[in-house]
Parts: sequence; C-alpha cells; structure tokens
Amino acid sequence: MQVKELARAGSEMVRITVDTPAAAAAVPYIREQLDKMDVLVPLIGDFHYNGHTLLNDYPECAKALSKYRINPGNVGKGAKRDPQFAQMIEAACKYDKPIRIGVNWGSLDQDLLASIMDSNAALANPKTAQEVMIEALIQSALQSAEKAVELGMNPDQILLSCKVSKVQDLVAVYRDLSRRSDYPLHLGLTEAGMGSKGIVSSTAAMGILLQEGIGDTIRVSLTPDPGAPRENEVIVAQEILQTMGLRNFTPMVIACPGCGRTTSTTFQELAANIQSYLRQQMPVWKKTHPGVEEMNVAVMGCIVNGPGESKHANIGISLPGTGETPAAPVFVDGVKVKTLRGENIAQEFQVIVDEYVKQHYAPK
Repeated sequence: MQVKELARAGSEMVRITVDTPAAAAAVPYIREQLDKMDVLVPLIGDFHYNGHTLLNDYPECAKALSKYRINPGNVGKGAKRDPQFAQMIEAACKYDKPIRIGVNWGSLDQDLLASIMDSNAALANPKTAQEVMIEALIQSALQSAEKAVELGMNPDQILLSCKVSKVQDLVAVYRDLSRRSDYPLHLGLTEAGMGSKGIVSSTAAMGILLQEGIGDTIRVSLTPDPGAPRENEVIVAQEILQTMGLRNFTPMVIACPGCGRTTSTTFQELAANIQSYLRQQMPVWKKTHPGVEEMNVAVMGCIVNGPGESKHANIGISLPGTGETPAAPVFVDGVKVKTLRGENIAQEFQVIVDEYVKQHYAPK
C-alpha cells in the first residue's frame, strides 16, 4: 500500500485524492486498515470540484480524514462558488478538522484573475503579467482564508499554499504571502519534474525560503519513473531539512566524491550500503533509540582527508586509496579504535555502527 510505504519512508502526513463517491466511501476503510498495521500517519483529503458534496454525503469520510485541502480555483464557479465553499468549511467546523487552502496557478480562480487584470490595465504603470499572476494567487488564498474565518473557522486551523512550477515565482509568491499573512504556509513546487531536475528545482526554491524562515510544512513533487515507488519524494524533503540543519530524520553519511587517488569502488559501495542500512533501521531505531537520527557517519576513500573527516564524525572509516596500505582505520568520537582488513570490512563496520547505536542512544 502506497500510504504505508510513504509513512515508512518518513512522511509525516499523506495526501490522498478524494474525487468520487467510491473514493470517499473507501477513506474510512483505508484509515481502519492503516490503524491495524500501526501506520498512524494523518490522511489529508484532496478535494476538487465536488468536495462539498462528498463531505456532506459521506460523513464517515469527513471524520476519518485529518485535514481537508480546498482549492479555491475549482470549488465552484459563479453563484455556486460561495455556497459550495461554505459547505466545505461547515464540514471542517463540524468535525473539528484543519484545512489547507491550496491555490495553484494551473487552476487559478479565473473570475478573480480577470478582475485583477482589469484593475491593473487601468493603472498608469501597470504590473507585468507575471506580477498580476502572483497577486492573483495571493489574493485568492487570503480572501478564501478570510471567508473561512467569517464562516466560523478557527484561524489557527487554516494553512495556506500558493503553488507554481518556477523557482523564482515560488520565492516571490511566498515572500509576499509571508509579509501579508500570519497563517502557516505549506511550500512546494507544483510540477518540479523528473530526476535531478526536479530535485534541484525543489531544493533551490525551498532552500531559499526556509533559510528566510518561511514555511511550516513542505512537499517535494517529483515525477516518478513508470511503476517506481514515490518514497524518493519523502527522502528528498527530509534531506533538504536535514542538510539545512532544521530537522534530523536519519543518521547522515558523509562520503568523499572520489578522485585520482580512489580508483577502488569500495568506499562508494560501503557508503551506499551504510546509508541504505541506516534508513532501513530508522523505523525501529526512532522508537527504541531516540537521538540516533543526529548521528554522523563518515566513509572516506583515501588518506588525504579520510582520517580528518572520520575523526569529526561520530563513527568514521578511512578506506585505502591507490597505492596505500590495504587497511581501513575506524574512528569513534574522534578516537581510532580499530583497523579493518580483508574482504569483510563492510560487515565489520556495520557491526561497529550497531554497537555504537546501542551504547550511545539509550533505548526507551
């Protein structure tokens, strides 16, 4: 089950699409099955077009969800918009659920956009089309939040997002939104793309905003390969926060990039194996060994920086480079404790890591 996989990877909330009666009817069952598996991750219902109907007609769905995402751009058109929006807010109030007012430039409220464009055209110095779009996104979010409060929604149960797909636009939108609002903000590029491009785009955009203290929750949206799992989105989000020193999720592995002194692939394989092993252990360790997520492990490939980097980590190993003695000194808290040799270096190093965790991070 995808939700279980995402939760195991470390997702702290999972958004699910609720777009049909069948989907709404399935939500309580999904919640029940997750609870039986001890997967307690909150579920966010993502509603478009017919959320007012589904929340009304399927009260068990409304109860089972932990939050509702409302898109002001498609909650209803013309005279239908306000009453349909009101029905969703009434459901949130009735079941004491927070909401995310999620504005997206791909589904922006066209009536609002047209109104802002008309007002802009009448100005002596009109704004650019890009500036108008940004203003429309922000006004859509703020006006919807104001309306929700008027309808009885508690302000501290409202989260805002204004998603676009370009890095500079996202930075501009959220800087302005944070100046004009005290609501918590959800960050994320709406279509970051595939592979390294998607990772770089999300990291560049959110890194700037997070460094400025903007953002309360984040989502990394990556286009996966066909049939590929989506856990990588969670891992990238965690690594953005951990690399910036904002959160810790899993022990950090520091590894050298390799150069002319490191013709062997041993250090690369060991670094990959240890990182994979630590991530696999975290679902258990985070419950039994609190604080282990702050541990640093260094896997270095030669004598130049290897011993120094290894001493700075909680646990470090300096593998031999080209022409060096075939021995791998191991450092624990800056002190050399052992030298590994032979074909079982990886297994022996893993044992040392396990022992360190047991000794330094007391079980609950």
